[in-house]
This record gives sequence, structure tokens and C-alpha cells, in this order.
Amino acid sequence: MIKIQPHPLGCGCLIRKQTMLKEESELKKKNIKMVALDLDGTTFNSAGDISERNTAAIEEAASKGVHVVISTGRSFRSLPDHIKNVEGIEYAITSNGAQVNRVESGEAVYKDCLDREAVKEIARLKDETCADIEVFIHGQAYVDESYYNDVRDNGCAYRNAAYVLWSRKPVPDVSSLMLEHDEEIENVNFVYETLEMLEAARPKVNAIENATITSSFPNNLEVGGPNTSKKTALVWLMKELGIVPDELMCCGDAPNDIKMAELAGIGVAVANAWGGLKDHADYITESNDDDGVGIAIEKFVLKK
Repeated sequence: MIKIQPHPLGCGCLIRKQTMLKEESELKKKNIKMVALDLDGTTFNSAGDISERNTAAIEEAASKGVHVVISTGRSFRSLPDHIKNVEGIEYAITSNGAQVNRVESGEAVYKDCLDREAVKEIARLKDETCADIEVFIHGQAYVDESYYNDVRDNGCAYRNAAYVLWSRKPVPDVSSLMLEHDEEIENVNFVYETLEMLEAARPKVNAIENATITSSFPNNLEVGGPNTSKKTALVWLMKELGIVPDELMCCGDAPNDIKMAELAGIGVAVANAWGGLKDHADYITESNDDDGVGIAIEKFVLKK
């Protein structure tokens, strides 16, 4: 894969600048027919909004017949109106690839749920590792009332509290709910108050059988089905739409975006990407607060 990163000495390094231009020219030769976009930390800025430049680039690409697809760890019901209302976005890959929905109707056209035995192990590990868990069922994320109330009353040091309160539905016992619906679980997030707690729990969570483990922000571990990933869902959708990998561009910021970046003809990491994604990207664009997604679409899809 072609790796493009800004030179630490800046554009004053003529040799590196020439190399970057040559590599960009090779990427620009690709005929991109689908763009898959992660949301948080990528298409959304730090305030959780989408910029005018990102919106304009997405809408222009869609108007030219490019399939624009959301590809996120969020559940479908956690998608805000300001992304669903962007003209031309057809599909949403949600829950890290466990579900594909038509954005306009909300219809689920693809599902890949957790193994029942893995669900039982998650319920056990919740208490053993002192985790808060978020359980995704039919596009809705559920949490314990105690966790919800703590975020409401005390805020949250490691994520947006307003987002949690808006997108999560509190229930008396989320583990019981999960076990009652053990054949319908799209995704489960283990959330830890500190990174030390997460690292202590990581080996136990990673040992869950018939499951995939990833992360979309530093304080969580996300558990999906044995074959669940954004990549797997994209492969299914691309087959439905007649798209081949070399015609795909993906943009992301986190470890749960690595597989789709490897799949794509152009894998793009925003400048604020973490967790090793940059090592798997073909191009590093500007940050999520500096219109990185819009710039990448302009450069490689709209050929501006």
C-alpha cells in the first residue's frame, strides 16, 4: 500500500514533496464509485457536527452517481438528523458492520448478530471486569439505569455526555435484557472509566470465542459477531451494487476502520486518527476539525 504522511519538516523538503505529488497522482487515477465514511472523529468534528465543506463534498459526489455510505460503530437510531439529511446518502452500515440500513426508510437489509454463547460470556465478564455495557438491539443502544443516571448527574470525562444521554435508552438491568434477546444482539460495548481498567480487562474480553473485538474510542472494547466488521458489511453491499474494491474509498479514524481501509482502493485516515489506522491507510488527510473528509472527496472523487 502507498503510505502518505506529512513530512516533519514540512513542504520545504522538495524531495518528499515531489514523492507525495507522484503518489497522489497515482491515487487520483482510481475511478471511485463508492465512499464509505466513519462518523465520530472522522466526518463529524469534535463538536459532533458536520461541516459545510464536508456536506458539500458528499452531496456533490452523490449527485455525480457515487454511492455514499455511512460506516459507523453507532446504532442506526443513534444517527443524528444532520447526517441522515445530507442529500444522497443511501445506506448506513451501523453497529460496526452488524447491520446495513437504507437511510431514507430505516429498513434493515443486512444483519450479522452475535453468537448466543458469546452473549452469555459477555454477561459474565460485565461484572468480573467492572464494566458498563451498551447493548445494541434492532438499532437501539441500551444501558443500565445506574450508568445512565451517573452520566446525567456527573457527566463523563472520556466521551460526550450529551450524546450518551440522547442515544442510549436506560433499562433496570441491561444484562437481563441482553440475555432475553440473545439471538438479536448486534454489538456490545464494554466501557471502562479508566484506561487501566480497560487494559486489565482486555485479555478476558479478547478471549471471548466466536466474536470480533475492536474499538472506536480509547475507553471501550466493542464485541461483534464472529465475522462482523465494517469490511464484511461493505463487501456485501458492494456486491449488491456492483462495486469492486478498487472503486471504493474509505475514511476513518480508529481501529474499527482498519479492515475497511485495507479493503479500499483508497484508504484514508484523518490526521487525528489513532490506534494504528495510519499504518494501514493510503493517504492521510486533514483532521476531522479541518474538513479532512471533504478534502479527500474533493481530491480523489471530484478530482479538484
